Order: sequence, then C-alpha cells, then structure tokens
Amino acid sequence: MKHPLYFFLYLNIYSCFIFGIKAQELSLSIKAEKAISKSMADSLRMQTTFKDFTSLKSEADTLYLKLQRMGYIESELLELKKENDSSYSADFFLGRKYSELKIFYSEEDFTKKELQQVVSEIDESYFVLPFETIPNSLRKLTALRNQKGNAFARVKLTGFHKDENNGLSATLFIDNGKIRTIDSIVVKGYEKFPRSFLKYYSGIRKTKIFNQKKLVSQNESLNSLGFVSTIKPPEALFRKDSTVVYFYLEKQNNNLFDGILGFATDEETQKLTFNGYLNLELNNNLNYGEQLLINYKADGKEQVNFRTKLTLPYLFATPFGLSGELMIFKRDSTFITTEQQVRTTYQLNPKSTIHIGYKGYDSSNLLDEAVAGVPIEDFKSQFFILGGNYIKPQNRKLFPVKTSIYLDMGFGSRKKEDKSESQISIEATVNNIFNLNYRNSIFVANSTSVLFSESYLTNELFRFGGINSIRGFNENSIDASLFSILNTEYRYQFNDGVYVHSIIDFGYFENETISVKQNIYSFGLGLGLSTQAGLFRFNVANGNAQDGDFSFSNTKIHISISSKF
Repeated sequence: MKHPLYFFLYLNIYSCFIFGIKAQELSLSIKAEKAISKSMADSLRMQTTFKDFTSLKSEADTLYLKLQRMGYIESELLELKKENDSSYSADFFLGRKYSELKIFYSEEDFTKKELQQVVSEIDESYFVLPFETIPNSLRKLTALRNQKGNAFARVKLTGFHKDENNGLSATLFIDNGKIRTIDSIVVKGYEKFPRSFLKYYSGIRKTKIFNQKKLVSQNESLNSLGFVSTIKPPEALFRKDSTVVYFYLEKQNNNLFDGILGFATDEETQKLTFNGYLNLELNNNLNYGEQLLINYKADGKEQVNFRTKLTLPYLFATPFGLSGELMIFKRDSTFITTEQQVRTTYQLNPKSTIHIGYKGYDSSNLLDEAVAGVPIEDFKSQFFILGGNYIKPQNRKLFPVKTSIYLDMGFGSRKKEDKSESQISIEATVNNIFNLNYRNSIFVANSTSVLFSESYLTNELFRFGGINSIRGFNENSIDASLFSILNTEYRYQFNDGVYVHSIIDFGYFENETISVKQNIYSFGLGLGLSTQAGLFRFNVANGNAQDGDFSFSNTKIHISISSKF
C-alpha cells in the first residue's frame, strides 16, 4: 500500500509545482546610467510581463537593438539582473545619443536621383539621415537595388567612425547578390496562351534582368487583353544557375455581341424612327490572339454600313502583324462606296505600335439624274497609309484603357472621268481618363479628321454622328470634309459594375461641297451597368447646332448591350 500512497503524494506535489510556475509571471524593468524619460520609454514600446525567462531575455535583446536605432550607438546591455523570484532588471549603458548620421556613398552604387527617394539634400560624396529614418531608408535602397536585377542584394552600413566634432559617420555598403536574369518562362492554367503577347505586348522576355515589381505590373497589363485574366502575381524559382518565372493565367471568353437600338423623332414627319447597329467580335478562338469583326449598321432613313475586319497579330512569333478590312456604305438610292484596306503593324514596345498599308475606295453614283448642289460622281481613290497607336491600360473592370492615342495619315489620289487629283487624309483620336479617386473620374476624348483636296464630292466625305462620335445626333448623319469632336464625361462609379455619367459634347465641322461651317453641341446623361450578360449602356442626349433653338425632338435615346460569349 505504501507505493500507491507515495505515487499520489508525488503527483500532487508535482502538479502544484507546475501550476504554480504557470501561474507566475515574470516582469522586466530597465535601468541606465541616466534617467530614462517617459517619452523615451514610450518610444521603446517595451513589453513588461512575460510567461517565461526566454521571452524576457529576447525582449532585453530587442531593447538593445531599439536603442541602437534611436541613436544610442554606444549602448550596451551590461547585465540582466534577477531582483527576486518574479522580477528582472535590464541594466544598460546608453552613452551619447546621436541625432543624425553622415553616410558616404559612391555614385557607382546609387545615383543622386535614386538617393533623392530617401533624402532631399545630397552632397557630392555623402548625405545625412536622422537616425529614426535609417532602417526604412535602407529598405528603400535595398528595393531599388533589387529592381536592378540583384534579387538578393542587401544594403547596409559599415565603417562607423566618430570625427573630431563628435559627429558620427558610416559608409553605405552593398552586399551584392548574383544579378538574376529571366532564363525560363512557364505559364500555368492557360497553357495555350499565345506567348508572343508575353514577349511583345507585356514586354516579358528571356534574358531580361529580373525585376519583381516590374513583372507584377507587366502581369497585370495582360488583363486588358480581354481574353485572359491573371489568377495571382507571378512567382520566381531561383535555382543555382537559372531563374524560372511562373505566370498564372486563366482563359476568358471574349467574343462580343453588341447591339444598339435608338429612338428619335423625325424632324419632317414628327414620327418615331429607329436606328442602331449590330456588332460581332470573335476574339482568340484559335488561341492565337486573332480577331474577326463583323459590323452592320443602319438607320431609319435607309442608310446602311457594313464592315468586316480580320486582325492577325505577331505573325510567326515576330512583332509584325497583319490586318485586312472591307467596308461598304450605302445611302438610300444616292450612292454606294466600298473601302478596302490592308495594313502591316509593328509593335515598338508594349504600349506603342506603328503601321503602314494601302487603302482604296470605289464609289458609284446611284442617282438617275444629278441633284443641284449635291456633287455625287463615280470615283476611285488609292492611298498609301501610315500611322501609329498608343494605349495605356489600367486595372479597372469597367474602364480598362486609361489613355489612347491613334493617328492615321493617307497620301494618294482620286480618279474620276480620267482626271486624277492628289489628296491627303488625316484621322486622329485621343482620349484619357483622369482618375480623381476610385469613384470619381473625368473622361475626355477628341476625334479629328480632315481631307485635303482641290475639290470635293459628297460620297467621299467623312460621316459622323451617333453614340460613338457626338451623341444626340443620328448615326453617320453629318457629312464633313473636316470635323473635330470633343467628348466629355464626368463619371461616378458606385462599384465595379455600375456607373453614371454626364454627357457634354462639342463639335465643329466643315462641308466644302455646300460651303458650310458649323458648331454643334449636345448634352445629356448616361448609365453603365455590368451584368452577367455583358455591359448595358443607356444614354439620353440632346443635340443642337449653334444659335439653334432648343427642341425636345432633337433628343436621342441610345441603348447598347455588349454581351460576351
């Protein structure tokens, strides 16, 4: 019976001892050769109670590092003294506090422009930092070095020295890691993604210096393509002699069906008329990045516009692309014009392309008799075209393009009745979104086109008007040898799927065939709604000419639905 009795006795004593230790907390106080002010104690953010001695000692070591960073560069932890069973004191020697540090540098390591990210005043060989800013400044300089390809580089201070005036100085030292370049690229998720878009559209290429921040930005730019989305940021595998970058992509359906139905009141008959168009885009169905566009547009006055275009980017994995386009425009029983266009594009960089090509027109007069003041004749035109395009995307679902600039110039001649006449055509569009904050933005766009010629025909003029040019007017209802349209919108975005906007458009056009120069304008409101079916747009705008009387009959309602499938 003794053995079980001893066993329970030992067990009770052991349990009381263990629970007593667990219940007891250790405390830590700090001492120095001079009084520690309350503000200094607050800056240290010192923990005072601990569950065990290990965590207490770790805090004492941390206090030493904090004192060093505060400018007590001479400080030492002299003793960690046990006052009683539950209390300890950390005895420090503080020494002199230095408020700033003079840091010598070499321009071979950092340029003055780079150093200006951490300090404003820089001498030829040194700069001065307050002690409390040193850790954050070193982190920024390390990040700059990493962006240059030294993924494992670290910036630190060495050679601390006290001068005759008791000033403290040190030297900026770079522990250079191996400069890393991208040796291999792996796509996960969408393995059939056309790699030329990585190389030319996003600028991600092998042998380029590895830059994590830049890779994240380039990866996000792929979202603006429409047919692909990024699942997560790219990752890198650093092997001994190579660097492998992994991209995580997902294919998106990006075929578009777009329809617009417009309602308007005929100014002559005061009857309700309909106008609109259908637009079909087939994108990347062959995993090549190709696009087939088919567009049919008609209004209530027997005006018909048909367009089809095929675009093949990055032929044979090169920055060269090819596109072909056919357009047919028919105005009731007046004339019909056919336009053919072939162009070759070259990607200069991820945001810019240039193009050259050929454009030809063939127009026929459908009138049985000539109409006075309306010069319509059969003609053929040929143009050599060149131009460029700049697109800056942004990571916004509703507004994926922040800035767009397009220029197209044509140099050629028009031939009619065996007479040839030189002509120059210029078309330009510029638009930009000024993001004030997440919800508020201002959209500004300008479209300008001009045809230089000795004489003009009605069936060769530019045609504009409608939801895609100046709102509040019928589609392609205005003929012009020169026009310039300014579109403005103030946009308020409720969330990623809903926004409202104002409509204030201004325009100027000239029609040399009838000697007209006219200012026009429109104003209204619009709504955009992203649904599972696609993007729904509803616009109400009233268009008028300068000095014209306001009339509600000039109000146009435009409804647009862009559906992805």
